[in-house]
Amino acid sequence: MPTRTQSRGAVRLAELIREAERAVVLTGAGISVPSGIPDFRTPGKGLWEKVNPMEVAHIDAFRREPDRFWHFYADRFASLVDKQPNRAHEVIAELERRGLVRGVITQNIDRLHRRAGSRNVIEVHGSIDWSVCLECGGRVALDRVIELLEQHPGAPECDACISPLKPDVVLFGELLPDAPLSEAYALAAEADLILCVGSSLEVYPVASLPGVTRDAGGRIALVTQGRTPYDGDAEVKLDGDVVGELDAVLAAL
Repeated sequence: MPTRTQSRGAVRLAELIREAERAVVLTGAGISVPSGIPDFRTPGKGLWEKVNPMEVAHIDAFRREPDRFWHFYADRFASLVDKQPNRAHEVIAELERRGLVRGVITQNIDRLHRRAGSRNVIEVHGSIDWSVCLECGGRVALDRVIELLEQHPGAPECDACISPLKPDVVLFGELLPDAPLSEAYALAAEADLILCVGSSLEVYPVASLPGVTRDAGGRIALVTQGRTPYDGDAEVKLDGDVVGELDAVLAAL
């Protein structure tokens, strides 16, 4: 019998994970909220609640006004530097350590999955670890970018050619990099279970990945608050606190 902290849904999800041979995890912004990182769309709290992303987080905005772009992004970068993985990240890393999942596909740029110990992490939207120069192709590590931002409030500049640096993350108006996206699609196509955590599954092309697994004969499981396009396809959906839900699933394994 499930304990008080192990709902029927948590027990069912644990069963699905045990039965799977090629499980993969897909995560979105919701998994990092307990680490103190706001998501994008929650009313009253989301990152895009007070700013128009097309004005401050679009590639055209970066090219047109790099200083204004970094005025918005500098605070976001600085706020992410010291954030730590939460228990939900740790549970997913433990599932991989036990050989129960093959890898993690994440929409997040915060690098918290890797900090938690996950090894096979596909960051389809990039990572804050680096910024790049679009002129010479140079790459600058996060610590150096933070140092430059502290020295000057405008756009940090490439040490080699003095052009504005761009975060090595996918902005609005940019295509996702081919290599991580292809790897993500391959994992989803091979998966017999895709566990989607903390994502509304609204942002394409990543939102199509559960459908790829489903169409290949695999199962979908959801651990996320709010509705998703795949609620009707999911074998199980847990919609409580992401840390509590995943802890309960791990306890049921």
